[in-house]
Amino acid sequence: MSTYKITTDQQEFSVKTDELSALDIHKISAEKFHVLKDNQAYKVALISENFLDKSLTLSVNGNLYDLKIDDAYDMMVSKMGLLEKTESKSTNIKAPMPGIIVDILVKPGDSIEDNTPLFILSAMKMENTILSDGKGVVKSIEVNINDAVDKGQLIIEMEA
Repeated sequence: MSTYKITTDQQEFSVKTDELSALDIHKISAEKFHVLKDNQAYKVALISENFLDKSLTLSVNGNLYDLKIDDAYDMMVSKMGLLEKTESKSTNIKAPMPGIIVDILVKPGDSIEDNTPLFILSAMKMENTILSDGKGVVKSIEVNINDAVDKGQLIIEMEA
């Protein structure tokens, strides 16, 4: 017997598969259902679903509920702390491809956050804005505007 954790905006609760199978559910159409529980009738409609992140939106008697469903594996991964985000520190920034430096958007001493625009690289007739991959402080800029750079060449040195 499996247990699922269901999270809504209002609350979090556990449901066992035998509890689900005990519900009196009648399918009206592909998205609409009539549910009886404890002699109470409910009109349920599936509004949207996302199987990748195990979420769905239901309308129950006209009220909308966003649900997130976690199975035993999801609950174990969460309990182990594997989903917690750690703050990443930006490392030295290198050119992702050969090209020409069109603009440099930071200067030494600047504090940057994740996804901060750093420089613009023209490659294959396209301008690409290169973003930071974490937080940090710019130590030095190793190139100038209009410099040609090779893939992997150091562009921005970050403080350790």
